Amino acid sequence: MSNKAGRAPLKARKVSFSWEDTPLHWVPGDPFTTHTVNVLHLLLPAGERWFVHVYRQVLPLVRDERLREDVIGFIGQEAMHSQAHDEVLPHLREQGLDPTPYTAQVDWFFEKLLGDRTLPPGRARRWWLMERVALIAAIEHYTAFLGDWVLNASELDRRGADPTMLDLLRWHGAEEVEHRSVAFDLFQHVDGGYRRRVRTWATAFATMAFLWQRGIRFFMANDPTLVDGRGSLRDFYVRGRRGTLPATGDLLRSVPRYLSRAYHPSQEGCTEQALAYLASSPAALAALAAQEGAR
Repeated sequence: MSNKAGRAPLKARKVSFSWEDTPLHWVPGDPFTTHTVNVLHLLLPAGERWFVHVYRQVLPLVRDERLREDVIGFIGQEAMHSQAHDEVLPHLREQGLDPTPYTAQVDWFFEKLLGDRTLPPGRARRWWLMERVALIAAIEHYTAFLGDWVLNASELDRRGADPTMLDLLRWHGAEEVEHRSVAFDLFQHVDGGYRRRVRTWATAFATMAFLWQRGIRFFMANDPTLVDGRGSLRDFYVRGRRGTLPATGDLLRSVPRYLSRAYHPSQEGCTEQALAYLASSPAALAALAAQEGAR
């Protein structure tokens, strides 16, 4: 589906979720799907805090007022995403899954490996900033891909997935689709080098695949209800065929799209669908009511 909707200003929706009724395996009878998606709660808080940190540094370089407004709206939405996923972690601990050993590794990755470096002002400092802006554009290609997928993942509903978790995922996914062009447009505005786009895509793809499979293995191995918790690429492939996870073929086909010189994120997903979900999301509606009640 294409993006045909008119442009609307990006805004952070101050959602909140209540997790006491969400079971450990929120996709009934399917711990692998549950934990594959649960990795989002471990990766995204640190990753999206890093997005916000980098974008605050690059904001003074933005000369286009409309793009500047979009970047500010993006920062607000990403900060809210980080907070919402962070709030799932105490619930996981209560259910016997302490994610601290894994989240410590993720924090190190974003804060140290991809964090600020002591570089002299000038070319070296700008190079490192542009590398990170390009990395975020590549990562956002996949967050938009996942957002579009979860908005259409009706098999999760058919299998009785927990409605609160689905609302979190679809609220987040809808906002990823809504702001899917911002990171790429920002990269094009401040740099736009094709070689950098390809190089940072390879880094982002390899890193995400590595961290994700480590997260799945961590959850499966530490799930207190599983005797011999394991997962494999075949498990991912099979669930992609069923529709409870993204299809492997769809994921692979997204690669040449991003690497095409003609690529633009507006070709991915559907703004109307995203906004329609945000207009019906229980959490987004509750946030809107609270905001209007506070006026």
